[in-house]
Amino acid sequence: MKRRSGEFEDAGEAQVSPIPENSRAILSNLWRVFCAVDLSAAIGDRLMQHITRLREAVPQSGASWSRESNIHLTLKFFGDTQQSRISGLSEATSRAVRGRAPFKIVIEQTGSFPKAGAPRILWIGVSDESGELNALKRHLEDECASEGFDKESRPFHPHLTLARLRLPRAARALAVAHKEMGFEPIEVVVSELKVIRSELNSEAAKYTVISRHPLAS
Repeated sequence: MKRRSGEFEDAGEAQVSPIPENSRAILSNLWRVFCAVDLSAAIGDRLMQHITRLREAVPQSGASWSRESNIHLTLKFFGDTQQSRISGLSEATSRAVRGRAPFKIVIEQTGSFPKAGAPRILWIGVSDESGELNALKRHLEDECASEGFDKESRPFHPHLTLARLRLPRAARALAVAHKEMGFEPIEVVVSELKVIRSELNSEAAKYTVISRHPLAS
């Protein structure tokens, strides 16, 4: 039997080798971690209403939609991180918010990534007119670098991920509907950073707060 790309020669035989014990131990010590502002309580209802309208506009979208409880404005994504380094990460986040007062941002505008080709991500924009969000991001990068974490080299474009798109034909229709609907601006107060663990599975990501870091003047 000829094998097509991505298929095994004989489906009746077990083709997956067992994970070595030492590799399992390494994997179990790695947590997928990021630092973010939790916005679900402030704008969750509005985002869910927007998602409902999009799903009605393009019923067969095949999109993976964000859940209300999982709406985060990510400031820094660390990826797979050794558990032994997470306490240092949390301490760096505490230092980053020290002496910083809560501030306001505006959630507005709609768009998609990438700009060319079939859209893969729908997003809601974040306006930072005061510059406080960018300043907090820079302080977080500096403090995390002091703990040995790499600085992010890409420009910071704050946004909320609304959906991940899988079907190219439906993706274009969703992106057009998303842009035409727009999103009425809503002001949000940033008062806390959270260090969060993300656990991926076949249905949806599970998020667990590792530490909380309130902003205070």
